[in-house]
Parts: sequence; structure tokens; C-alpha cells
Amino acid sequence: MLDNATLYRSLYRIRRFEETVLAEFTSGHFSGTTHTCLGQEANAVGVLSGLHAEDIVVSNHRSHGHFLAYGGDMHALFAELMGKPAGVCGGRGGSQHLHWRNFYSNGVLGGTLPLAVGMALAEKHLATQAIVVVFLGDGTLGEGVLYESLNMASLWNAPILYVLENNRLAQTTPIELNLAGSIEDRFESFGIPVRELDTSDVVEIAAASNQSLDEVRTRVSPETLILNTHRFGPHSKGDDPRPSEEISRLRQTRDPVSIQGIRLADEHRSQIDAEVEAEVRGAFQAALSDPFPPQNFPD
Repeated sequence: MLDNATLYRSLYRIRRFEETVLAEFTSGHFSGTTHTCLGQEANAVGVLSGLHAEDIVVSNHRSHGHFLAYGGDMHALFAELMGKPAGVCGGRGGSQHLHWRNFYSNGVLGGTLPLAVGMALAEKHLATQAIVVVFLGDGTLGEGVLYESLNMASLWNAPILYVLENNRLAQTTPIELNLAGSIEDRFESFGIPVRELDTSDVVEIAAASNQSLDEVRTRVSPETLILNTHRFGPHSKGDDPRPSEEISRLRQTRDPVSIQGIRLADEHRSQIDAEVEAEVRGAFQAALSDPFPPQNFPD
């Protein structure tokens, strides 16, 4: 388990990166769209704290926090969102399509799941001992390819951990209006064990996810970790119909940064805050200064 200061720093780095992205999008510095994980930072940090070096992470459209928790470079991520060659994928992937080392993300809802199962089966065949962690949201439960993937993963004992981040919103539709039945039953009906948490505490998430990761490694079979969470920001840049009072309440009661921050002395927390602020500012300014690719127009 990582120490409290390291966990807090990881949470705050993601928080300030995402806040910077949302604040600067209207300036025209970023291209395309973006989906931030404000409020869900503890999921990324907690789950990925238990990775082994050879493990594979498959993310989705809300990928920034996962990428940074995995160890990805903040400057390269800013540059990627700006469409610059210094970006993670040379500026070609943008916010949703990242690849670095054993980290992959894709913006096609549900499309990552068969890819993740295939990767897990390949690692099993090669006897590498690596496992796959794949993140999905509650909105993905409406995609048929998920159930095909669960069936194959269970039949063939794929070493994969499904991490379902249930923020109770499918884009802007509340879960009670779009989901029938039980989330747990969807996985257990394929014989896949489920562990479930309803918390924004990174320490609790890390403990539970480390147990799930260990079980996937030992049993060489799939497992699911359901993380009931809350998103503070909009689905993308501004599409959030919730009243501001609801979001304020969530920030007061379910903020993973605040929950972890009280475990540190005030002076230590302030020092980390200042260091992260400087890091984020420096990474953003460096990406702004990076050149765009040359424009080669025909004569």
C-alpha cells in the first residue's frame, strides 16, 4: 500500500490537471472534446496502486486520471490534447485515444471490452503472469458487446479485472431511468465474482482492489470490482443538467481529495499542493510552447 502522502499527491495531480483542462478549453488551446474524472480520482489511484509492471490497463473515454495514475507524463498529456507532436501519441489520439507502454484507451463505448479480453487471453497463452485491468462505466452496461465479452472471459478463464465506475449517469441520463435489474447480477450470471464498494476513500479502494487483483492472479480467471462513485464535472465540457446544489453537496461529502487530505498535517498538505500546482503550471506552459506539426500544403 502506498503511503498517505503519495496517495494524496496522486489524487491532487489528477484533480488539478482536470480542472486546468476544463478551465482552458474555452481558450482554444485544446482540440476536440474531453471527459474529466473530477470526483472519481480515487478509483484510478486506488486501483492502479496495485499493478505489477507487466500488467495491462485498458481505459475508456474518461482516461486522463487512469493515465496519470498509471505513471503517464502530464506534459505529454497536455500536448496530446493540444494536437502537438510532443503528445503521448504525437497529437493524433487526442483526449480519448491514448497508448503508452501497457496503457490503452479508446472512446468507443464498450469497444474496449473485447480488446481487453483478447489481451488477457494472449497473456495467459504466453504465460507472462500479466493480468488486464479494464475500466468501464455504468453507461456501458447497455452495450451488447459487454455481455459477449463476459461470456468469453468466463468460459476461457481470462485473467482480467473489470472495474465498473458507477457514477450513476449515462452521459446525462440518471441510472434509474436507463438501467433495469442488478449490476452485480449482470456479472455473476456469467460466473464472475463481484466485489462492490460505495466510497470515495482511496485507502478503502486500494485495499479492495489489491485483493481483487491478487485473486485474479491466483485464480487466473475474471473478477469484477464495482465502485459506486460520483462525478463532479459534466459528461464532457458542459453537458450537466444536475442542479448546482447537488454537486456542491457531493463535493462536501464525497471529495476523495479532501477525504485523503485530512490524513496529512496541514503543513505537509500545503507543501504538496504547492508542488503540484507548480508541476501542473509548468507542464501546461511547456505544452503551450511545443510546436505544432508542420503544415504541408500542396503547391
